[in-house]
Amino acid sequence: MPYEILEKKELGSSKTIYEMVLRTPLIAKKAHAGNFVLIRINETGERIPLTIADYDREKGTITLVIQVVGKSTKLLCNQNVGDQILDVVGPLGNEIHVKKYDNPIVIIGGGIGIAPCFPQAKELRDAGNEIISILGARNKSLLIWKEKMKTVSDELIVTTDDGSEGIKGVVTDPLKQIMQKRKISLVIAIGPLIMMKYVVLTTNGSGGLPKVKTFVSLNTIMVDGTGMCGCCRFSTLEGDIQFACVDGPDVDGHIVDFDNLLKRADRFLEQERESLECYDEECRALEQQKKEVVKNGDKKIYS
Repeated sequence: MPYEILEKKELGSSKTIYEMVLRTPLIAKKAHAGNFVLIRINETGERIPLTIADYDREKGTITLVIQVVGKSTKLLCNQNVGDQILDVVGPLGNEIHVKKYDNPIVIIGGGIGIAPCFPQAKELRDAGNEIISILGARNKSLLIWKEKMKTVSDELIVTTDDGSEGIKGVVTDPLKQIMQKRKISLVIAIGPLIMMKYVVLTTNGSGGLPKVKTFVSLNTIMVDGTGMCGCCRFSTLEGDIQFACVDGPDVDGHIVDFDNLLKRADRFLEQERESLECYDEECRALEQQKKEVVKNGDKKIYS
């Protein structure tokens, strides 16, 4: 059954990040913070995992935030309200463990990772926790959902690499300051692998600061999302193998071998670049065909 796009809007000013609301009543009914869905746009499309950024059980909808990085994400973001997506499978993965902690929880979102921080902050705050949110981006144009995160945070801190908004620096700078002043029960980090790696290095007790339990969200390459294909496997520091789809996507950050994971994440960059270039060339050719149709008064419609 195809899934209709009910809402679509651009986030930030980079023209690369979009928010979409999909009609998925059965998925919305079961969705929780930490879950993800696998999307296939059409019959020839690849499956891409996207973490659920919000859900509305009454309306039967889920919200996804997508950044254009390759052919599949560009094709998805080129869809419009009223268009239908062929497959949306979920909710997959484990929901986060929500309980009342004794001390504040620090939730850190980097770039597109800010969006899936929202349901985690919401559910944990609804459980009575104090939430300190740290949002980071390379620049102001890539900063998203700041106002939305304010609604589920007791304190909100913004950092940008270039200082165009908030504090100039990276998310670990305010994290260190908080850890020096207050006792923290839990840290949750969602964003680029390199960001999560340095958050974990800050909280693992090796740098003179207290060790704090830290969860990271791994959105690796996936095919089936059920642990059978093995594409999303990652190594632990002890040499064990786990799977992001069934053991995560939220996992104990202190066990992840980030150096190995960073190498694995780059292994298809060349193929992804070629695929995107071919798609862009096809789009340019189609636009040229449409111009010729208009110019020549042809009734034929290209789609």
